Amino acid sequence: MLLAAAFLAFSVPRYLTFDPVQSNVPAPDGFPAHYVLLVGHVLCGTVAMVTACFQIWPAFRARYPRAHRVMGRTYVLAGVLPGGVLAIVVGLVSPFGPVVRAANVTLGILWLATTIAGFRMARQRRFVEHRRWMVRSFWLTFAIITTRVTSGIFGFIMYGEQMAELTGPTDPRTQMFSSIGVWVGLMVNLVIAEWWLERGTASERKARRERRLRAARR
Repeated sequence: MLLAAAFLAFSVPRYLTFDPVQSNVPAPDGFPAHYVLLVGHVLCGTVAMVTACFQIWPAFRARYPRAHRVMGRTYVLAGVLPGGVLAIVVGLVSPFGPVVRAANVTLGILWLATTIAGFRMARQRRFVEHRRWMVRSFWLTFAIITTRVTSGIFGFIMYGEQMAELTGPTDPRTQMFSSIGVWVGLMVNLVIAEWWLERGTASERKARRERRLRAARR
């Protein structure tokens, strides 16, 4: 929650000014709606990130089950669904190059798919599977932070002090380290999600598999 708060405090205020000059992502030529869609994505992503923190908090879920359900619907319907669709649209025209575009679209599709799967499991009261899908959705929600970190790391490794000389997202050097960083960050979060789901001893993993099988037969 502290990480989410720090990231949002650093990233979101510039978009609340509704001034395109403040944007980190310049609009492509011939697409005047880009900035409006980008702001929409940022706001929906903020909703998703804030509600996700409460959704994975075990004590909150146990003590406030009704709030958990309401915030879960908010996470899906006001956060991920519109935010994911907008992420795909904005990602398709990213000025950071074709490799980053492919990564952004992939992330958007996976974010939508895991969230919709988790939502369907909850509606069917298959809560074991619901939790697994929502863990994946949570880590994809936070992939925006990981990709920023990994891109910065690769930029420093590849160019060091030359980073100050880069001219923006259309600079081939920026596109190079951004392409690597975004894909690596996405994969890191997917791996963490699966590790989290399968962590523990062999007996604990076996017990989880048995619970999933029992839940699937209901």
